[in-house]
Amino acid sequence: MKKVVIGIALVIFVPYLIVTLFVKTPEDDIIHFQFAKNQIVRVKREKTGQIENVPLEDYVCGVLSGEMPVSFELEALKAQAVAARSYVLKKIEQNQKQDYDVVDTVSNQVYLSDEELKEKWKDEYTEKINKLKTAVLETEGEYIAYNGQVAEAFFFSTSTGKTENCSEVFVQDLPYLRSVDSSWDQDVSPVFSTTTDLSLSDFYTKLNIPYQDDLAVEVTNATSTGRVKELKINDKVFKASDITSNFNLRSTFFSIEKVGSNVHFSVKGFGHGVGMSQYGALAMAKKGYQYSEILTYYYQGVQIQKI
Repeated sequence: MKKVVIGIALVIFVPYLIVTLFVKTPEDDIIHFQFAKNQIVRVKREKTGQIENVPLEDYVCGVLSGEMPVSFELEALKAQAVAARSYVLKKIEQNQKQDYDVVDTVSNQVYLSDEELKEKWKDEYTEKINKLKTAVLETEGEYIAYNGQVAEAFFFSTSTGKTENCSEVFVQDLPYLRSVDSSWDQDVSPVFSTTTDLSLSDFYTKLNIPYQDDLAVEVTNATSTGRVKELKINDKVFKASDITSNFNLRSTFFSIEKVGSNVHFSVKGFGHGVGMSQYGALAMAKKGYQYSEILTYYYQGVQIQKI
């Protein structure tokens, strides 16, 4: 009888032990992923389809050149460097089993190689690249973490005066991506407020709805800061993204009104509004804030850690 019991126990326990010790779930892979100082980023170049292996800090420098004006204050550039490094580390973590980590466009982060920068900047290359390399070197290996994990370091150009709660823009509800005041964007950003006009007939054509002399616009769903999520135009419902894509608007914080035979758009901000405002970072840097203070302001409750 004892032999039978022991046999049954072995049949049950041994497979369990094997699964527990040797079989990993995708979540296990992510949790136990270790970054290294000589980390390589697999960058897919969208124009050629080729995948390039780029050292992490070189990649961050290339992103800095593509995502933020070199004329910005050094502390703003340093904040951007840490945000860009955090963003790509998260992508490396998530895409371990994929062929590449990121693409080189706004789909992820705009990345420019050293050769592209030499062609772009010509005689100004040395001065500009040295400034960017200073921002990268002075933050080498640093990333944003929340509860010990790499944070989703979203960033964008210009706020509407406030940043957005992540849950109101994206599917995820991340506690460190909360709406904060960023009213200083208005003082420094050339795209804080923009307008667009077109004829009423063109407006209807782009939206593929019948022409009417009257125009009725009703916002049916918005974020807590006032960004449009959904609206009704002459009884037809649209997502805000339908409007921004059709009319090349810079953000979903917009209003629409009929002026004579034209349609007038008033738009605030540039980008999705979640995370760090780049022009907000510039304004804070101009006020004397350090890059660490900028980051911990826009990303609530995070820590800056180092590989």
